[in-house]
Formats: sequence, structure tokens, C-alpha cells
Amino acid sequence: MRIEQLQAFLAIADTGSFGQAASQCGITQSTISRQIQALEGNLGALLFHRSTQAKLTVAGEKLLPRAKKICQEWATVGQEIKDLQAGKQPELCVAAIHSVCSHFLPPILQQFCLDYPQVQLRVTALGSDRALKVLRDGLVDIAIVMNNRFLTTSPEMTVDLLYEEKIDVLMSVNHPLTDYDQVPHTELIKYPQVVFKDGYGMQRLLQEWCSIHNLSINAVMELNTLDAFRGVVRQGEIIALLPETALIETKKDNSLTVRSLAPISDEFNQKSPTLLTRQVVLVSTSDRINIPPIAHFCHLVRQGVTRFNEQTIGNSLSA
Repeated sequence: MRIEQLQAFLAIADTGSFGQAASQCGITQSTISRQIQALEGNLGALLFHRSTQAKLTVAGEKLLPRAKKICQEWATVGQEIKDLQAGKQPELCVAAIHSVCSHFLPPILQQFCLDYPQVQLRVTALGSDRALKVLRDGLVDIAIVMNNRFLTTSPEMTVDLLYEEKIDVLMSVNHPLTDYDQVPHTELIKYPQVVFKDGYGMQRLLQEWCSIHNLSINAVMELNTLDAFRGVVRQGEIIALLPETALIETKKDNSLTVRSLAPISDEFNQKSPTLLTRQVVLVSTSDRINIPPIAHFCHLVRQGVTRFNEQTIGNSLSA
């Protein structure tokens, strides 16, 4: 059963004539006759009485309301797809890690709302793994997350590197590690740490880094908000390894301070990283990336990268 067969059936039912229906559909009478014969063959019943006027049979009467509904649904979805490709989608959904939502996205969100006032923008702060899952499930259009090669290697995924930033040590202002400008890993592992919960890219990054360098950190607590990290670290002994953009608010807090991690040299494994960093990427899918509002949002994000790097990250990676 084909949609044009149902459209031909409705045209004949409306006009009562194979000839008039063919003209209405823009096809020949022989073509419309073959379409109805094929439809009748599929259904195993005649749909019209062939006489001076084409009248519906009992089977035709049964098919009529359902054919109207099917064709209406087909027309509706066809128009919705055309609207989508023309940029007339009702909403754009973004999932992003917390630090990106707090500091990188706000000016981009404002500009997008000015450029596409008819599109409802929905932004959710999620851990990297969760954000990529909802992207794969089709619940969001874009994810801005820590890079995870295990979750972004599918052929349909598009991945753009936005920026790379180093990981620093957050501690209370009176912590013993404040004696160091760059904290050695041998000193770092002596103190209890608070880490992100499972499903957050930072937890996986730290696990990989510790495995590479044969380190064992004392993770005494798992949290999932930056406010909670600051609150716990502020108490005294506990420290946290966090990316630079997650530490922006710390500059306003006199009870907290930040130190860099000392690079780790590894003479046995020259490929291992000497500086702990994370990459933040923009991820979408190949079928979404060319839809006008999504493409424009990605363009605004890429435009904002240089400005954000200059204002926030600067030259810290080369320092």
C-alpha cells in the first residue's frame, strides 16, 4: 500500500470519476486506474462500483475515513519536516556540564534568543556521560561536555573541540599545600579528596590519570555541584582537583585558594601526559547539525570560544 494510492482513492471518492480524479492528481487516467487496482489487490476487495459514476463499495466505505486520517497525517508530518529544514523548529535543547552553563554559555544564550526569538531554548546542566546519553536518545540537540572518546565515536556523532584547560588544586586558604606554587603529586596524594560522582567526566579523567601514573588518591566523598565542592574544601583538610573554569568563583572567596599541579615526568612512558588537562567539546549528530537554528547555535558557540579563551583561560596552559 502506497500513499499515492490512498490519495488517488480519496480523489475518486471525492469526484466520483476516475478521469476527474486523474486530472486533480496531475496523472493520467490509466495511471490512477493502475493505482486503484493495486490497492484493491492489496486489500483483496473492490473499492468502487465501476459504472457511469464511481461509487464506493462497502469495503470502500470502510477504507474512506481511515484513508483520510492516514493522508492527513502524511501531509502534517511532511509539513513539519519542511518547517524543520527551514528553521521553524519550536525548541532547541542543550545539555552542558555545570561550568559551561555558568560561565561559557550565558552570552551565547542571550544572543541566540535575540536571533531566534521564536525558538524556545532549553538548557540543562548535566554530567558529561549523562549529557551524551540524552543526546544519543534524541532528547537534546547539542551536548557541550568533556571529551569522551568512548561515547563519541559513533559515525553519526559530530565532535568539535572548543577549548582545553588545565586541572588545578582547590584548597582552603590555610591548607599546608599552600606552601607550594605547584603541588607535587607526592604531596597531593597525602590528603583526602572530594571528587565528582560516577557519570561525570572529571571522575573518569582522574581515574585514567592516576592509572597512567600509578597514583592512588584518597577519595573520601563524591559530590556533583561546585557549590558543594567549595563548601567541603572550605572546612580545612579536604582538597579537590577541578578545571580552571570551575574555579572562577573561587577568586571571590577569601577562604579558598588554588594551586597548580606540578607536571609529572615519566621516563618510561613518553606518551603519557605531563600536565593534567581536560578538553571541552561540542557534540551533535550529523542529521541535526545542518538544521538552521542548531547550526546557528553552534556557530555562536564557535565564535565565543576565542573570546572565552582570552578572557578566562588565557595562556595558562603554556605558563
